[in-house]
Amino acid sequence: MRDFENTRHQGTACEVFRAFLKLGLTSFGGPVAHLGYFRDELVIRRKWIDEAGYVDLVALCQFLPGPASSQVGFALGLLRGGPFGALAAWAAFTLPSALLLVLLAFGASAFEGPVGAGLIHGLKVVAVAVVAQAVWGMARNLAPDRERASIALAAVLVVIFVAGSIGQVAAIFTGGIAGLWLCRADAPGAAVGHLTFRVSKRVGAMSLVLFGLLLLLLPFAAGMTQGLTLFDSFYRAGSLVFGGGHVVLPLLQAEVVASGAVSNDAFLSGYGAAQAVPGPLFTFAAYLGAVVGQGPNGVFGATIALIAIFLPGFLLLVGALPFWDAFRSRPVAQAAMRGANAAVVGILGAALYDPVWTSAILTPYDFALGLTGFILLTVWKAPPWIIVVLMATSSVVLTLHWV
Repeated sequence: MRDFENTRHQGTACEVFRAFLKLGLTSFGGPVAHLGYFRDELVIRRKWIDEAGYVDLVALCQFLPGPASSQVGFALGLLRGGPFGALAAWAAFTLPSALLLVLLAFGASAFEGPVGAGLIHGLKVVAVAVVAQAVWGMARNLAPDRERASIALAAVLVVIFVAGSIGQVAAIFTGGIAGLWLCRADAPGAAVGHLTFRVSKRVGAMSLVLFGLLLLLLPFAAGMTQGLTLFDSFYRAGSLVFGGGHVVLPLLQAEVVASGAVSNDAFLSGYGAAQAVPGPLFTFAAYLGAVVGQGPNGVFGATIALIAIFLPGFLLLVGALPFWDAFRSRPVAQAAMRGANAAVVGILGAALYDPVWTSAILTPYDFALGLTGFILLTVWKAPPWIIVVLMATSSVVLTLHWV
């Protein structure tokens, strides 16, 4: 345990589990919205980490393959409750949506018809309000001057003109380079936040080696059993995607649909259902593991797929944390991180428009709902679950009205 020594974490795994279970039950809207929920609950309300440290953590997870929001949650659990806190954070944030999707895999079709369509659309409007709140708050703290506001704007342009995860990584890298030039005049006290992870370099190196060995050796072992074949497919998908969320879908489709393990109709219907549940979109893997044609499937297949798709991202995160903390403590690195933090604001701003805004705000009524949710969050400080209930119910009523 000394390899994971953390002088800062003052909580317990049970406390972490309770906090993330609340998030796992209410965090709708995909990875960008999740970062907004995390910020509101764990940075603003519970004060587990300061704003600058949180965004540095977001920037690190954006660099790494895997589910970015789940990696941030895993790291926050590690910060607060040590390794058991990290596992508690992942389990509590992931299992609600995974269990719902496994139930849906067993035949439920609750999202057909106008009521289901209205409910799904209302949850997309929730994401607009949550992401807008996150962009607003982060911009005031992390892009308050002309230099960093310009970096944020440049990040928006990079993401727009270079689509996909490559654009996100390029925007953060460009922001870091620009920070070396534009942000070095900032006072030393305006440095990065104070992350206090105490993951040893030995553990970090072991995690990176294990990640590489699994990625290289699993394809050779996959033919031995169907379980290893399933694990290999989902481990590879989790290893090769940056940013998480929707980016993983083409890889999963190539792994399970092209091979004939899951029909295209089942894949698409599961994807639609995944939009209506809280928590990380990577739990779509649980649905796919439950419906694969050849065993193991059902609950056992869902468990294999779920662990396999999350594992590589967590191994990479633990491997990077010891070196990341040393890097970010240096003055030159602080200037780069100020630029990278501003770029993260730009990336969130770009995501607020596409896909969050473009998929949700289709009519003036949608705009009114989204604006209402934003005002309730930012001015009235309403808890997110109230916004979820209000937006979903209002959207269902409007949908039924126009049927």
